Amino acid sequence: MKVILKEDVPHLGESGEIVDVKPGFGRNYLVPQGLALAATPRNVKEMEHKLRLIKKHIDAAKAEVEEVKAKLEETSVTITKPSGDNDKLFGSVTTADISKALATENITLDKRRIIIEEPIKALGVYTVKAKLFGGESADFKVWVVKQ
Repeated sequence: MKVILKEDVPHLGESGEIVDVKPGFGRNYLVPQGLALAATPRNVKEMEHKLRLIKKHIDAAKAEVEEVKAKLEETSVTITKPSGDNDKLFGSVTTADISKALATENITLDKRRIIIEEPIKALGVYTVKAKLFGGESADFKVWVVKQ
């Protein structure tokens, strides 16, 4: 019996695949549990259509990520903080500060997506990484200047 998997099934296949299973397993377990559909011509066409729509959405999201990545890599933000002797800051620059500075550049990025490898506690130029959708990341410059 051929079935179309609606969800990932361990040791059998991933969602959207057409697999051949024993009739009892398909009829008594996979279909009633909502894990699979019988591979009729209509169901196959419907699943192919859904996969095309999903691929279209993924491609659009990838294009948007590439656009945001390019915009981020061109951007450098300036953050002003009070500092004392030897250019040491009173406190440190946080991801929330960087997110607010990016918002002034018309880039909305959640503070949880910003990665600071070591705390920023002195004046200077730092490279900060941002995690984007699909495992992509972008580096941009953060200038910390005296207030």
